[in-house]
Amino acid sequence: MDKIDREIVRALEQDARLSFADLGQKVGLSKTPCWQRVRSLERQGLIRGYRAELDAERLGLKVHAFVYVSIDSARYADFEAAAAEHPAVLQCYTTAGQADYLMHVLVGEITELDELLRMQISRMPGVQHVQTTVCMKTIKARAPLSGCLRA
Repeated sequence: MDKIDREIVRALEQDARLSFADLGQKVGLSKTPCWQRVRSLERQGLIRGYRAELDAERLGLKVHAFVYVSIDSARYADFEAAAAEHPAVLQCYTTAGQADYLMHVLVGEITELDELLRMQISRMPGVQHVQTTVCMKTIKARAPLSGCLRA
C-alpha cells in the first residue's frame, strides 16, 4: 500500500459515497486511475465492502455491554458458531486472561440484557461462566482504521 492508497482508504472511510471523480480529485488522480486503484484494493481484500452507518440509539438500541465468557474448551467451535450467529452480538473476540472470550452486545433495555445473558448467552454451547460490564457512556465509539496506518 503506497501513500495514494492510504489516502484513498482514508477518504472512503470518511465518505464511501464519493464518486470516483471526487475521490480522484482528493487524492490527486483522474477518475480512471482512481477507479483502478479502488478495484485493486477491493480485489486484495483491503476494502471488504461498503455500508451505511446506523445510529443505534435512534434505533432504540441503547444498552451496550461487554460480556466476558469462560467456556469448556472442548466446545469452543460450537460456542464460536453460536456467538457469530447471534444478532445481539456485535463483536466477539478470543482473549488471553481470566475469560476465554469478550463479546460486545447491544440491546434496547436492561431487561433485554438480563434476558440475553440468562436465557441466551449463558445457554450457548460450553458456557461455564459469564461476567458482564455495562457501558454507562460512550466516549469514542469507532475510529477509522486508516488512522492506524503508518504514513
